[in-house]
Amino acid sequence: MAAHDFYATLGVPRNAGDVDLKKAYRNLARTYHPDKNPGDKRAEERFKEITEAYTVLSDPDKRAHYDRFGTAPSAGAGGGADVGFSTIVEDLFESFGFFGGAGGGNRRQRAQRGDDLRYDLEITLEEAAEGVEPKLQIPRHEACESCEGTGRDPGTMPETCSSCRGQGQVRFSQGFLTVARPCPTCRGQGKINRYPCKACSGQGRQSRERVLKVTIPAGVEDGNQLRLSGEGEAGELGGPAGDLYVVIHVRAHELFVREGPHLLAELPITFSQAALGDTVEVPVLKGRAELTVPPGTQPGQRLVLKGKGMPHLRGRGRATSTTRSSSRFRRTCRRARERCSRSSAGCPRMRPAHGGRSSSSG
Repeated sequence: MAAHDFYATLGVPRNAGDVDLKKAYRNLARTYHPDKNPGDKRAEERFKEITEAYTVLSDPDKRAHYDRFGTAPSAGAGGGADVGFSTIVEDLFESFGFFGGAGGGNRRQRAQRGDDLRYDLEITLEEAAEGVEPKLQIPRHEACESCEGTGRDPGTMPETCSSCRGQGQVRFSQGFLTVARPCPTCRGQGKINRYPCKACSGQGRQSRERVLKVTIPAGVEDGNQLRLSGEGEAGELGGPAGDLYVVIHVRAHELFVREGPHLLAELPITFSQAALGDTVEVPVLKGRAELTVPPGTQPGQRLVLKGKGMPHLRGRGRATSTTRSSSRFRRTCRRARERCSRSSAGCPRMRPAHGGRSSSSG
């Protein structure tokens, strides 16, 4: 093995630790890897140099020999270098996200968390003001009761895959690289289920519909989300369940427009009422209330009824009336606000559950 300044090759000081060595090697390997530089002999030689340097410096005994004599140890260089090089390549490809090194197969056997679910719930403005406890019917996958989520018939055990010997991956040589891929026989699991559960066909999960009672707090706003931990899809291989996100959509009201905790409504009054002042009845969420119109009220002026708006999660709201002069009575504005256009398809993390208007229960 030719003598080189391995520390200079990796660009690290002589007292660099294992973490610094690995970080420097990965950064250089990404740059000079032959797959990223096809046909570039110079890059290939550079990749071999940094691999040789890391092979020596990452091994405590070889590094001690190099620090003392300035050369890499020659005894057993062939076999030892092959093993070290294979480990280095696994380290490199792990950083690329291709596979997981020696423990990659075992990681694929780990339990996986279930997916999150989204339920779009539409409620009225009155329900948003009072709070409501609707019952939601959620279709989801739940752990199979027969096999308890294992996917196997009770009393049976999975067999070790003969192709990968339980590693979950098979290795092959590609040039001077050793590459690992998921085992095609067991699909990276390392185990083969010879006796799948008949109830769930070996999936460990079954489709179910669950009725959940949800408490919607008073003062909730359009677009708010409620998270129900553990009420999403069941996990795989006994993993934890995902969460359920209930997205609130408040239906547009024919009389009121909401601004946070405040409610706006148009109040038609006559010219004489605006000029001389008057006391009139106005609609509120719970019936009607008296509003004093001061003399000299202008069109578009806002008059306030305190405590008649929406309850806020941090306090109470108030109602606001916008006056509109008119010689004859006209109904208040029925223009509806634009509803939130977000749909379950627009959420990348969550699978949509059945959404819509739910039945409320006291």
